Amino acid sequence: MTTVTTRAVEYPADNLTMIGHLALPAGADRRPAVLIGPEGMGLSDVERRRAEALAELGYVALAFDLHGGRYLSDPEEMLARCLPLLADPDRMRCIGHAALDVLRAEPRADLDHIAAIGYGTGGAIALELGRDGVDLRAIGTVNALTTGRPDEAARIRCPVWAGVGSEDPIMPPVQREAFTAEMQAAGVHWRLTVYGGALHAFHHPPVDHAAPPGVGYHPRHAQRAWRDIVDLLAECLPVTR
Repeated sequence: MTTVTTRAVEYPADNLTMIGHLALPAGADRRPAVLIGPEGMGLSDVERRRAEALAELGYVALAFDLHGGRYLSDPEEMLARCLPLLADPDRMRCIGHAALDVLRAEPRADLDHIAAIGYGTGGAIALELGRDGVDLRAIGTVNALTTGRPDEAARIRCPVWAGVGSEDPIMPPVQREAFTAEMQAAGVHWRLTVYGGALHAFHHPPVDHAAPPGVGYHPRHAQRAWRDIVDLLAECLPVTR
């Protein structure tokens, strides 16, 4: 097991002071870098641990913030903030670019080899970075089959992998169809994995507070989705030690 170094990083975005979680692999050389976006509740230890797991694999990883250092455990408060955000691509892009600037400023990050992954709202932000033409090597999302403004998906320059639960009421079949139609029409190299029997946020371990309807943890599929993301990065953003 390699030694991972972590630190909190503060940066401005969306009129807030965001607090991200940066994880660095052992060594001093430049490494491929990964931006990690959290579910709508915000940055938690789940995403921090995923950043550290990627650093163990040799990546520079930044789990970015959505709510100025807050974790929104109240579903109504979370939806009140996230629904307007998800309806505003420019605002999502600003949050994504602010985090990306932090990642790019890290001396260990290889600026020519960056990927963006995300869950829910964080995944939507990763997709908007792609639709904004950011030079990424891969985009991976779970629970984020969001569509963009007309023709902007054509700006995506990298493979896109998306995962979703078959029973997710927030990302139902009609949304899957709209997303895949957008990717196909834009000529994006895309893949969609549907995890049978899984609800929304199936990857996220149980929380000790109320959750919106249609949310549920599926341990086996959570492990599979993580392996799928790691495989995507290994294919598109390989680490050479």
